[in-house]
Amino acid sequence: MLIKSWCMTGVNEPLVQESRESGNLKPHEVLIAIAGCGICHTDLGFLYDGVPTRHELPLVLGHEISGTVIETGEAASQWVGKDVIVPAVMPCGACELCQRGRGSICPKQIFPGNDIDGGFSTHVVVPSAGLCPVPDLSKLDIELADLSVIADAVTTPFQSIERSQLKSGDLAIVVGIGGVGTYAVQIAKAKGAVVVAIDVDAGRLEKIADFCASLTLNASEMDSRAMKKAIRGYAKENGLPGVEWKIFETSGSPAGQQTAFSLLVHGAYLGVVGFTPKKTDLRLSNLMAFDAIAQGNWGCLPEHYPATLDLILAGEVSIKPFIERRPMSEINGILAAVKNHEISNRVVLIPEA
Repeated sequence: MLIKSWCMTGVNEPLVQESRESGNLKPHEVLIAIAGCGICHTDLGFLYDGVPTRHELPLVLGHEISGTVIETGEAASQWVGKDVIVPAVMPCGACELCQRGRGSICPKQIFPGNDIDGGFSTHVVVPSAGLCPVPDLSKLDIELADLSVIADAVTTPFQSIERSQLKSGDLAIVVGIGGVGTYAVQIAKAKGAVVVAIDVDAGRLEKIADFCASLTLNASEMDSRAMKKAIRGYAKENGLPGVEWKIFETSGSPAGQQTAFSLLVHGAYLGVVGFTPKKTDLRLSNLMAFDAIAQGNWGCLPEHYPATLDLILAGEVSIKPFIERRPMSEINGILAAVKNHEISNRVVLIPEA
């Protein structure tokens, strides 16, 4: 099988189109014809910010992948012909850490577009372990390519929300309503929380308010003290708790991280979902003073993917209003436009034959 890919060859260098044969598959590997691959903030970090990849360059980026299995190794034949979502983080499933449920820090994990070639391509070869099967979509208003964003943009906040033990009636705060944040708001709402959305983009805030955010705050118009006061007032007026807020930082920016940290209250949970290579100054003693928890979240365990997919297929989380499809042949211009904030939706790249 001839694979056509767009390879990263250096930081701040345009991706280069290359072709190669797929080669022989190992027993547990599968070859997937890619339906769609989402562009993530992490891809921009590799390409523009010099965040090092674990595999040396050249490397095909892209880790939000959906597609159809067309060939398999001898031990994975049950996957032939199945539509799947490829987890962005694929633990080995066999090591001691995986056995203890800590697959997110599995030393043998595979991260497509980081450890191996990823999804900015017509096809990708990945391990079969952890693939999420997709049911027949013919009667639904959604296509396989759309589901690519589940791998990271949707599942990563899902896992963070699960870890927070958020329950119905809780107050959830999402800082950063970009690609990941839009889904964090919807997932928290689907679990019964009242959700506050914070961003610097008025258009994003208006859009998410139409879906499920009960309160929106524009961080470009008020400082963190004013935001915390506004949230306290809203909570009091609506009979919501003034303690144990569930806060999710999804912006991946120093300003967003500072805002999220400033909103800590007694017993709060802070889920750090967004990534930035830049540093920020925080007074860690606030965690002690508020008896609060801050927890990072690396990807999502494959076992959570089916539950996340169910939320989408049931209509409790909407994908289509927050994505736009673009041809993969235009990838260099699209990456630049995403970097320059000229595209607000999550881009799903569609490979051409």
